[in-house]
Amino acid sequence: MRAAHCTLLSLLFASVSHGAPIFNLTPGVTPISHDIYDLHMTIFWVCVAIGLVVFSVMGYAIFKHRKSKGFKVAKFHEHLGLEITWTIVPVIILTLMAIPATQVLSHIRNTEKSDITIKITGFQWKWRYEYVDQGINFFSNITTPQDEIHNKIPKTADYLRTVDHPLVVPIHKKIRFLITSNDVIHSWWVRDLGTKQDAIPGYIHESWARINRPGIYHGQCAELCGINHAYMPIVVIAMAEKDFDNWILQQKGLAPVPTLPVATPGQPQAVATPPKPMTPDEQMAKGKQVFEGTCAACHQVTGEGLPPTYPALKGSKIATGPVADHLHIVLFGKPGTAMQSFKDQFSDEELAAVITYERNSWGNKGEAVTVQEVTDAKSKTSS
Repeated sequence: MRAAHCTLLSLLFASVSHGAPIFNLTPGVTPISHDIYDLHMTIFWVCVAIGLVVFSVMGYAIFKHRKSKGFKVAKFHEHLGLEITWTIVPVIILTLMAIPATQVLSHIRNTEKSDITIKITGFQWKWRYEYVDQGINFFSNITTPQDEIHNKIPKTADYLRTVDHPLVVPIHKKIRFLITSNDVIHSWWVRDLGTKQDAIPGYIHESWARINRPGIYHGQCAELCGINHAYMPIVVIAMAEKDFDNWILQQKGLAPVPTLPVATPGQPQAVATPPKPMTPDEQMAKGKQVFEGTCAACHQVTGEGLPPTYPALKGSKIATGPVADHLHIVLFGKPGTAMQSFKDQFSDEELAAVITYERNSWGNKGEAVTVQEVTDAKSKTSS
């Protein structure tokens, strides 16, 4: 019991030290989140007022008419006026509370006149973002190291909160979200945006946000969706419209990504060259990174899986058998199982690397898979 009290006090002081509201909602950074916060506080103070009235009357009656002062208990079966009062008064209160609540719900569902439409698809266990009007789409995977997840190294401040490809949006623009799922029920929730919408297979639900200020906003899946439910965080980066437009051009390859050093005066500008083929060690390292970031969720870092739902790759027929079979199941998945298609989730280079890693780890001894083999396997099936 003492340990529990210490824990609660630690959380309380931690909230105070970080300037965070204690045991309450936050206003957020969108009109919806502000509406929700204002409604919450309105209903809260209504409940406080009701509680004060009810418990004041009860306290007065109990103290004033206590047995020690000689009061006798009144005996009556019913009181028509009292029964009408305690029926009508709550109805009036609930009706008055329903009016602002209905207005907020109506505002939440109003996705008309949006400036940008983004389709969000939940996967086990990642998110896919598609910018419908811009023709851009990508997957967003957690980047927390497996050693950190399995307590082999100390946890950082961003534990379970970082991804490889965050959702990038402009501020002061109405963003319409189309939310669905590829497999099971997920829920896309970003607290600061006031957005929480279930992602259900076969259905598309709508939501929207207009972010007031630039920043990085974190969220997570809020629906228990499987063994790695805790490992599909959401990161939203809101930026000025000019910066967002430049980001869009970068994604389309129409603007340079500012990562190369700038040539000094009097020196020729460096010319971009195609990436060199990876060495075997580089391919294995790349494959390990992809595997631990995605595949290890089911097949485990040790390659032993969690049979029978998630089969082992260590010594398996797939990982030690014909390359064509291994390519096919990774590219196109296996219907009726948790094994999904990865042909659109990774580049050909990443697919070649992860398959090579699976065929040469945990005691498996197999050949390396080339990028060309991945490309050929895709084209054969599509043709």
